[in-house]
Formats: sequence, structure tokens, C-alpha cells
Amino acid sequence: MLRREARLRREYLYRKAREEAQRSAQERKERLRRALEENRLIPTELRREALALQGSLEFDDAGGEGVTSHVDDEYRWAGVEDPKVSDILRYLFPVPKDDSHRVITFANQDDYISFRHHVYKKTDHRNVELTEVGPRFELKLYMIRLGTLEQEATADVEWRWHPYTNTARKRVFLSTE
Repeated sequence: MLRREARLRREYLYRKAREEAQRSAQERKERLRRALEENRLIPTELRREALALQGSLEFDDAGGEGVTSHVDDEYRWAGVEDPKVSDILRYLFPVPKDDSHRVITFANQDDYISFRHHVYKKTDHRNVELTEVGPRFELKLYMIRLGTLEQEATADVEWRWHPYTNTARKRVFLSTE
């Protein structure tokens, strides 16, 4: 637990330092770009690296968002990179809006938890039309631990699925049938 907190603290400080370096480089590029556009002398502190900065200015696009913060980049790579397992729920369940018409279903049938994602539309005052928009997947419970994710190494296992050791008739653990 202490090693994890120390690692998270180091990662946070590293991200903050990298953001500050990117921010200062962006600021230097902007000062050089303004000096070139206004046909003024290049500031003295930028003269040594002016050619390198000018070369990197060619690749900066006008619609770019500049330096991003570590606070607001949770959806930045959504759809581009595979998300980490802990970030999947963030993509599936974003903060809802007031006029949201989404329905998320977790249904248990024969010890499989089925996940469905629908959007609803009211056709009249009595009827509602559901449209499945995905994603769709099935979950199979294999372990129940007593504790949180941070206590994974020390948490007691309350129940574990042993698929090959139970040769008797299949039992249903989660369903009420």
C-alpha cells in the first residue's frame, strides 16, 4: 500500500513536471512566432534555440489544443488506444446529462451477468421504443474478495469459481432459480 502511494505520488510529480516543460516550450514558441509575424527582433533568450523552435513551429497546427493538463485528459485517447481495465467504466458511464435517454442493464442469468446499453425514445405518452447501441458483453463471476482493490494482496477470498474441480451437477450460485 505504501509503495503504491509512493509510486502514484512520483507519477503525479513526473506528469506535473512534464506539463510545465511543455507549457514553457509552448510559451517560447508563441513568443518566437509573434516576433516573426510582427517582424521584430527575436528576444535575446530565444536566439540560441530560435532555429530549432522555428522548425517545430511548422508542425504546430492552428486548431491544436496546446498543452493539455493531466486533470482533464481522461477521454483524450478514447477510441485511439485500448483503455486500461480501470478506465473502461469511465468510458461506459460518463457523467449523465439532464436530458439523457440512456438505459444500462446488468442482467443475471445462469451465473452470467449480461451487459446491455440502450437508448430510449418516447413514441407517445404510453409507449417507449428501445434501441440497442452497444457495447454488449457477458461477465462470468470467478472470485469474490472481501475488501477493496487497494487491499488486493491482503484481502480474503470469500468465494472462488473452480471450473474443473466440481464434477457434480452444476450449481447456480447467483440466480434465484
